[in-house]
Amino acid sequence: MVETRKLAAILAADVVGYSKLAGADEDRTLARLRALRSDLIEPTIAVHSGRVVKRTGDGLIVEFRSVVDAVRLRASALAHLGASKR
Repeated sequence: MVETRKLAAILAADVVGYSKLAGADEDRTLARLRALRSDLIEPTIAVHSGRVVKRTGDGLIVEFRSVVDAVRLRASALAHLGASKR
């Protein structure tokens, strides 16, 4: 049997303070999380050739073929999230 291996970069992310946010206003928190996933996270993952391996309540695990793509995704998402807080 021939063993096949591949290298991958794995990104794990979650929402900081999710439990506190959901405790204060669960409906608004869930709506905001869904909007971020559909409007920012999922499209940005696709642009950077990522593949969602697993979704959790407030997080996800994404696989990339390249470390560079993973870092670019993180930088892009952080720049967007930082700009939205201003």
